[in-house]
Amino acid sequence: MGKTNSSKVNWLDLKEYCINQRELEIITARAADDTVDDTAAKFGLSVRAIFTISSTVKARAARRGHAPEHDMIATAPDGFQVKGVSSYYNASGQLTGQWVKTIGDKERQHEIMLLAIEDTHKNYKPFKPSPKVEHTDKDLLSLITITDFHLGMYAWEAETGDDWDVNISKRVFLNAIADMIEASPKAHTGFLCQLGDFLHFDGITAVTPMSGHILDADTRYSKLVGLTIEIMTQAVHMMLKKFGKVVVVQAEGNHDMSGSIWLRKHIKYVFKDDKRVEVIDNEFPYYAYLHGEILLGFHHGHKKRMAQLPKLFASEPRFRKLWGQSTQAYIHTGHMHHERTVEDGGAVVEQHPTLSTRDSYSTAGGWTSARGAKVITYHYKLGEVHRTTVRPR
Repeated sequence: MGKTNSSKVNWLDLKEYCINQRELEIITARAADDTVDDTAAKFGLSVRAIFTISSTVKARAARRGHAPEHDMIATAPDGFQVKGVSSYYNASGQLTGQWVKTIGDKERQHEIMLLAIEDTHKNYKPFKPSPKVEHTDKDLLSLITITDFHLGMYAWEAETGDDWDVNISKRVFLNAIADMIEASPKAHTGFLCQLGDFLHFDGITAVTPMSGHILDADTRYSKLVGLTIEIMTQAVHMMLKKFGKVVVVQAEGNHDMSGSIWLRKHIKYVFKDDKRVEVIDNEFPYYAYLHGEILLGFHHGHKKRMAQLPKLFASEPRFRKLWGQSTQAYIHTGHMHHERTVEDGGAVVEQHPTLSTRDSYSTAGGWTSARGAKVITYHYKLGEVHRTTVRPR
């Protein structure tokens, strides 16, 4: 049974657990020894409201392990909360030891993630429309595909065969985008297809979102957010110099279910005034685009297998009209990190390789694949007419 210390609450220590200005003002007033009645009158609130706000901040502090009146003084790191505390007292009632158990605080982790994204966006304003590109071939669309890039992963060459960290991955990504742009015809439409798992982890803790598997991570999530926004924005700018129009898909992956959301929202926001940029923004992990008579479909591969995708795109109400207008269909997927092509059900389904190296888990499992990324050019009527595979450099 817990023991209560009769000492007065130190309101000054609770200021760091306030998350908005009103909480901070009220706790500061309590720290100045204002009575509850005086604080209520000062802010035009009821006494009950002051008690409620004070209790909310105290409870938030307690979840982090700060409740000195209960001998809880060992706080958990930001983004975690205390799951349980076992305290040990001697015969005189003095605290002699304490065991603190912590778990991830998902609510606080979400708050930190949003703050990181908001802080990053302060440095970005919507760009002015870019100059029009002349002499492009309106019949062509060049699909630049990146999948399973796992930005934020850490790999050690001695263990996995290649090094991988945020500095290496930034260089590999931008070089690959430049190489694919250079290798493709001067199509009117350039399509940036990010097929999911661009980020290695999806929150403050480096674990997979669904299963909670611990991942090898190179950096903090806030830094990962900033870097992702920086290089993806740069990729769109690079493509605008070559193509008359740029279409962007940021597909949901199993490693970055929420990261894919804020990434596509970011691209949509910063290029909102540029009519040459189109972001496919739907809350559905399947995406489709019609280029003349050619249907292009996209899915990371974590929900449906390759053989199931033609049926899904043909029957899904959102895509049925596009399917009916097309004479050929090409569906692109990733997830498995290696190449494979299946033609069935009225569509060519292609599974793309990754530019990323293996992590320790894949290495231990003996899984290998040739690293690369593909740019595929489609004629609006004839279908695929050109492709190039680039390798990481």
